[in-house]
Amino acid sequence: MELVKNIFFNTDKLIENTTVKISYTGKFFQNNDEDVFIHYGFGINWDNLNEIKMDKTELGFQAEITLGESDSLSFCFRNGNNEWDNNNGQNYTFEIEKKPTELVVLEDEPVSLGSARKLRKSYLWSKKIRLAVYKIITYFPKILSGNYKRKLNANND
Repeated sequence: MELVKNIFFNTDKLIENTTVKISYTGKFFQNNDEDVFIHYGFGINWDNLNEIKMDKTELGFQAEITLGESDSLSFCFRNGNNEWDNNNGQNYTFEIEKKPTELVVLEDEPVSLGSARKLRKSYLWSKKIRLAVYKIITYFPKILSGNYKRKLNANND
């Protein structure tokens, strides 16, 4: 997925505590430089600042980065001659999303089949009760007024 011209990620979303592969096909790749480094940090203050050498491939320079717990990833590129590609002084900054926790089972909380059965039973009972209330609301007034019997007799004719 291309998010910015000449920068590609191997994923649609950047999610904290995951590893992402970054591909760079910018000016250093186009100039056929041999050594390119990615200089990166997290958040507005560039926390956990790091720099790693990128691998040169046919698809561009590539590196894998483990995303930290932050709201953004900021980076720029440096070649072996200490020239920088920092997006015209803006740096490259991308939002990092929180890891979804809806389906995550915490290790401290044991999951038993008994609790699953209780949930299933309560779900079934709630469904039965809703159906009974619906039937009472719909058909009880018809039975009391006698309209229910007349419609049955009309359908039998």
